[in-house]
Amino acid sequence: MTWKALLKIILLNIVGIALFCSWYFPENHGFWFQLDKGVFYFFNNLLPQSKLFTYVVAFVNLRAFDSVAFIFMLLIFYSYYRRCDAAGRRKMFCIGVAMLVSAVIAKQFDMEIPVERPSPTCFFDNVNLVSQLSGWPTKDKSGDSFPGDHGMMLLIFSAYMLKYCGRKAFGQCLSVFIVFSLPRIMGGAHWLTDVVVGSVSIVLIVLSWLLLTPAADMFISWLEKKIPLKFFQLKQEKS
Repeated sequence: MTWKALLKIILLNIVGIALFCSWYFPENHGFWFQLDKGVFYFFNNLLPQSKLFTYVVAFVNLRAFDSVAFIFMLLIFYSYYRRCDAAGRRKMFCIGVAMLVSAVIAKQFDMEIPVERPSPTCFFDNVNLVSQLSGWPTKDKSGDSFPGDHGMMLLIFSAYMLKYCGRKAFGQCLSVFIVFSLPRIMGGAHWLTDVVVGSVSIVLIVLSWLLLTPAADMFISWLEKKIPLKFFQLKQEKS
């Protein structure tokens, strides 16, 4: 690891810690609370005004809809996977495994954060619940919403795609992150800062040590040596 890489890691850790501290330490979360409150009530006040909006928000917050984000990530991943030869496909598979391991590490890091925060629909009184307005079993509240798990997983995927597939892939993944982080915020199951502070700060700190050091590369190389190439060879390549 070079000094330049170490400097980047330190800088990203400082940014991540500063971002978290700017929310955690001020009384009532400082200016972040006003931003959170404004975003929550903007969407919450729209719910009873439009049945179409209510049902759209209810639909995108169904548990089954969570799989749509996974499908989009899979499609982006596969679009790069299919262009590779057998060795490249094996490496892409190993990158996918590394993403999952990184997600587990980030989740363990998240569990050590001394924050237990109910969603805005649990925090505020007399709010509109999309599940009641629509009659659908949609997710609109949480006893502990910080940080946003969906946002964190999508950011991990985006970071890996940036490192191993380039900026175009990162742009595609970032679009998925933005689009699929919004439903929980619109429905009130998450505060805005659950994602822009919680998810982002954790990913900056944890992934900087995995992707800017040899750690991820070494793990992926180790996996490549353990998995036979024949599993990724197509019929025409074998012949």
